[in-house]
Amino acid sequence: MRILSWAYLIALFTFILLPVGVLVVFSFQDGRLPVPPFKGATLEWYASVLADRALMEALLNSMIVALISAAVSLMLGFLAASGLARVVLPGSVLMRGVLIAPMTVSYLIVALGLLQMFGKIGVRPSLLATGIGHVVINLPLCFAIIYASIGEHQKNALKAARDLGAREWQVLWLVAAPMLLPSLAAAYFLAFTFSWDEFIIAFLLTRFDVTLPVEIWSMLRSGLSPETNAVGSLVFLVSIVIVVALELLLFRKGAK
Repeated sequence: MRILSWAYLIALFTFILLPVGVLVVFSFQDGRLPVPPFKGATLEWYASVLADRALMEALLNSMIVALISAAVSLMLGFLAASGLARVVLPGSVLMRGVLIAPMTVSYLIVALGLLQMFGKIGVRPSLLATGIGHVVINLPLCFAIIYASIGEHQKNALKAARDLGAREWQVLWLVAAPMLLPSLAAAYFLAFTFSWDEFIIAFLLTRFDVTLPVEIWSMLRSGLSPETNAVGSLVFLVSIVIVVALELLLFRKGAK
């Protein structure tokens, strides 16, 4: 049984990580095409990526959109979760359902709806429009994570803080936020990662200032190259660093 468990685990990780491994390996390909056989290692493509001004601007755009949209999503999700966990109102179940509903809708439908709405109110395709779109898709995620983390002991602590005379912002900032810090961090970093990697909304809601996934798509239109593999490897590296940092700084600390 133990052998079967290890075999299943190895097969699972191979299935998940093999495509990423191939991507990373052939980002060092000493040749024009990222295909076998491997002709030798070079850092030429990474140097080319870092020297590409359009690519670096797209990287900065993605970083700005992801940081801000994740922060807004976290704040709104935290406030909504705290309010619905604190007070049971008629229709609370419906409210939660409405907040979570965008998670079940295709990103393409969300992007088309936002594109039409922005056209009606005169908002042009831009990074701002993309950021709003990312808040729409990440707010339900943040709300779901935070709301699920609020147990009875958190509710009792918040109630005790109010009974002792704390103002509402003090209850949220000094009591609720520290107690929910691991959940808040997980929600923020997941929202950041989803925004960082998101393509469909960014593609439809940007025009001149594009994000990194849109710029990568433009590169792929001219065919595969080790340079695109290098970009993908750097994006993967950023995601791995975020996950490892979250594990080391928050989850392990919370477990101790």
